[in-house]
Amino acid sequence: MKKVIVIGCPGAGKSTFSRLLGEKTGLPLYHLDLIWHKADRTTVSRAEFDSELKKLIMKNEWIIDGNYGRTLEMRLKACDTVFLFDLPTELCLEGALSRIGKKREDMPWVEETFDGEFKEWILNFNKDQMPLVYSLLEKYKDKNIIIFKSHKEVDEYVKGR
Repeated sequence: MKKVIVIGCPGAGKSTFSRLLGEKTGLPLYHLDLIWHKADRTTVSRAEFDSELKKLIMKNEWIIDGNYGRTLEMRLKACDTVFLFDLPTELCLEGALSRIGKKREDMPWVEETFDGEFKEWILNFNKDQMPLVYSLLEKYKDKNIIIFKSHKEVDEYVKGR
């Protein structure tokens, strides 16, 4: 395990898991949200994001945390291991709500409110995004793919490493 992607619904616990995995493996961790979002709450251009992502992928070792479906296949081609968080929507909503007002290492600002558009994204993630994710995972089934369906499974994996 040298090139790892961690994907799934926002609020599922991807960033926390990625940090723990990085600590246990020594692999460098990169959060896509820190590449996409600027501290002033604007975003970089798609071209700039893609350029930075391509630079990361060229490195020998990494954990890349985040979805960004438009670039998922690029990361799947380059990785050797995939961790997919396929958790119930309610847990993802709880996770996203629990981080409101807290400083996070994976975002350049503190979220002060639970944005309605972001909430809708989470509510529709399993219906709108997961079919594409599973389709791509089928295409790249030669990768080491670990799918978590609960926080208990995540905790057991982390404890077992």
